[in-house]
Amino acid sequence: MPHKYYDLCVHAYPDGEHNCSQMLAMSQHLGYSGICISNHSDSESCEEVLSSNVQLEMCSGIEVRVSKPSKLHGLVGKYRTKKDVIIVHGGTESINRAAVENPSVDILNHPFTSKDSGINHVLAKAAAENNVALAFNVDILIKLKGGKRVYALSNFRRNLQLARKYDVPMLLTSNAASLYDLRAPRDLIALAGLFGMTIEEGNLALSDIPAAIISRNRRLANSVRDGVRVIEREGDM
Repeated sequence: MPHKYYDLCVHAYPDGEHNCSQMLAMSQHLGYSGICISNHSDSESCEEVLSSNVQLEMCSGIEVRVSKPSKLHGLVGKYRTKKDVIIVHGGTESINRAAVENPSVDILNHPFTSKDSGINHVLAKAAAENNVALAFNVDILIKLKGGKRVYALSNFRRNLQLARKYDVPMLLTSNAASLYDLRAPRDLIALAGLFGMTIEEGNLALSDIPAAIISRNRRLANSVRDGVRVIEREGDM
């Protein structure tokens, strides 16, 4: 059976350049089966009702972005019953640690710190124990150049090795904030090969693993969350 691909980290207006319907329509065109609009918690949500010609499986997410770990757990608790997917925007050792130690978090995003990849053996083990997935945003491989790209590739390789060693769930995402940032699943998998991810791992990181996150968190089929309306596919009636 062909894989069903999901991108769980997509930002729509006002957190991104284009609105929900535009992002979803393009994702459908690129071959995705589902997508998650995961605007940052310090931005506004995407509240529009989607066009009926969008036939993706749609879910609602949030990317929690805080400056202090003490604020993280409160926001995660606030959104846990409201969103299908809870993502934490990392980037410091303390935020990364708070994220992977919280079983209510689904995904750690942007873990890189100013010094290193942001993940060590202790954090990788905690992520595996709490079933917190590690996101690999391949957009930075496109946007960065020169030494910064080499540094990012090195960090990706290190986190990939740790994820393999401790069996941490891995996600591939576009981290798209506009139509032009979206990439077809095969392109994301190809880019992931630059830091050593195999095709099999790439397929799992875009299909089975994100699908499992959505399935685990959804309490009711065809539920309406924060302005996102699920459209029934033809033949499901």
